[in-house]
Amino acid sequence: MPPLSFDSLYSASLSATSLTGEAADRVAIRELIDAWAHCADRRLAERQAAPFTADGTVAVYEGDPAIHKPTAILRGRAEIVSALGVLNKYKATTHFNGQSDIVIEGEHAIGESYCLAHQLGEENGQRKLQISSIRYRDKVCPRRESLVVCRAATHN
Repeated sequence: MPPLSFDSLYSASLSATSLTGEAADRVAIRELIDAWAHCADRRLAERQAAPFTADGTVAVYEGDPAIHKPTAILRGRAEIVSALGVLNKYKATTHFNGQSDIVIEGEHAIGESYCLAHQLGEENGQRKLQISSIRYRDKVCPRRESLVVCRAATHN
């Protein structure tokens, strides 16, 4: 058995667990949620966007998507990777994931998860901490030993 490695953390692989069926799907989806945050904090945009389908989208809202139009819609991995570059303006970020709920129906799943994003920057030589409350709404389906996702992010 190979030695444990931190490089194996935050995998979206369905084979990363000995669980099967719905239990394995739930664990894999939660790991995908945590991997998004991990990659954001380490500025691994390519790895962060990798689980998206080639035509996957990220819709960004300022408020409830039921009553607001998106402020941005990113289509495809290249646009997602480019947009994630906005994180480079911060000295450090910590995305802290909270509660989540997942519904699985056949080969598809939807989920909602909450995140507090702490973004440390500098303004006029002074450190500035910005905290964003984010609610993610995801659509996920398994494909060939991994998950693919189309994600909609809601900023509250």
